[in-house]
Amino acid sequence: MPVSPMPLLPLPSDATVPHWVAGAPHQPPGEPTLPVFNPATGQVSRQVAMASVETVALAVAAAREAFVGWSQTPAIRRARVLNRFLALLNEHRDALAALITAEHGKVFSDAQGEVMRGIDIVEFACGIPQLLKGDHTEQVSTGIDNWTVRQPLGVVAGITPFNFPCMVPCWMFPLAIACGNTFVLKPSERDPSAALFMARLLKEAGLPDGVFNVVQGDRVAVDALIDHPDVKALSFVGSTPVAQAIYVRGAQHGKRVQALGGAKNHLVVMPDADVQATVDALIGAAYGSAGERCMAISVAVFVGDSAERVLPLLVERTKALKVGDGMDPSAEMGPIVTQQARDRIEGCIAAGVQEGAQLLVDGRGLVVAGREGGFFTGGTLFDHVTPEMRLYREEVFGPVLACVRVPDLGAAIELVNGHEFGNGVACFTQDGQVAREFSRRIEVGMVGINVPIPVPMAWHGFGGWKRSLFGDTHAYGEEGVRFYTRQKSVMQRWLGDIERGAEFAMPTAK
Repeated sequence: MPVSPMPLLPLPSDATVPHWVAGAPHQPPGEPTLPVFNPATGQVSRQVAMASVETVALAVAAAREAFVGWSQTPAIRRARVLNRFLALLNEHRDALAALITAEHGKVFSDAQGEVMRGIDIVEFACGIPQLLKGDHTEQVSTGIDNWTVRQPLGVVAGITPFNFPCMVPCWMFPLAIACGNTFVLKPSERDPSAALFMARLLKEAGLPDGVFNVVQGDRVAVDALIDHPDVKALSFVGSTPVAQAIYVRGAQHGKRVQALGGAKNHLVVMPDADVQATVDALIGAAYGSAGERCMAISVAVFVGDSAERVLPLLVERTKALKVGDGMDPSAEMGPIVTQQARDRIEGCIAAGVQEGAQLLVDGRGLVVAGREGGFFTGGTLFDHVTPEMRLYREEVFGPVLACVRVPDLGAAIELVNGHEFGNGVACFTQDGQVAREFSRRIEVGMVGINVPIPVPMAWHGFGGWKRSLFGDTHAYGEEGVRFYTRQKSVMQRWLGDIERGAEFAMPTAK
């Protein structure tokens, strides 16, 4: 059943998605805009404002002013605001999912799943009073007690990608504001409305003005956030080149930076793997959300003779994929987010053919009846891909699955470990020893055994290794609490316990 996409965001199709500053929409006169498309139709659905340096400065100033009161608000009261926000998210989750589908293109059920994973993080953040508890040691030395506390940083910012306009921001701002920080979000300009939707829900939940702000925009806004002296920390999710650049530039400005980059996730298929379960996993993980996921499986590694048993069914299922408008209940895969992204993906397919990979299923040139202007491409499947090919080395970020063949488990592990990315990986097997060896020896941040997309739950934490993560902490979970706070150690002694006379030696326990 169709869902009204924006009951809390009443923007007509010719309107502009504004910023959100100090608890209200904000759009300075004369500020430039960019079109926002419906990927299923190819038509412009609205415009989005492009923040100037001045607009970013205004949002940061609002956050800085709000920090004074918000950071002194007891953690239990901050948690109560988030708990009301959680209830509103649950109440309006289908409307938010429909809004995501309208701007991103992913199928509605997938958008619903994205919203639920965001809700999981908010639910975790509601436990912040427990998460912020410090440590205490009595009598570390005669008459001296020592304890540690975790305190907020100040104004922090998040720069998030188009592929998860609800979930990835929720990796950041719920924990950040629960810890007592104030937040400035710069969402993707391709699907900007979800951020404003959540801003309105936060205000309705009672969040004080200025604690959460949204600046729409492009690189101008990003650079302004990195350079602003009042922004104490930056969280980023996107491509590896941009993640590295933000990490380096942020560090040069003395900021704490958490930058999640690209991926080339492998699924290793052992000879004993259940064939039907493996095919189901590869189809869903490679082609779900049109492959526009940082945890999508883009390489199938067939060990021994497993390819002969799995590939015939995989070809059949890839050809049978139902591609269409994301709001069509029968659709399994929606469009690509923009025409430029679709052209880039189909260019990668052409390059794979030129490099000599065997094209088993070609998704290029797909036209959906009634949506002829949409940015569609079908599922594509390659076999006999080699590690030297660009198709293997580079992140395609589209519905393209590359199959590689190796003789044994050792070769599979060596292949995965040799890739520059180390985001996610999976192994399908029924052998416990293989599973143990694989999970122990693999150099990847998130590992699934018979789980194709091993995205950790809210209380664990998300992050890859190698060039998939720049920074010292993963996203959300207790790692997120550590990122958005800094530790303070307090040693205390009272006058009656003080020994008279100056001491010139290094203090030791007495």
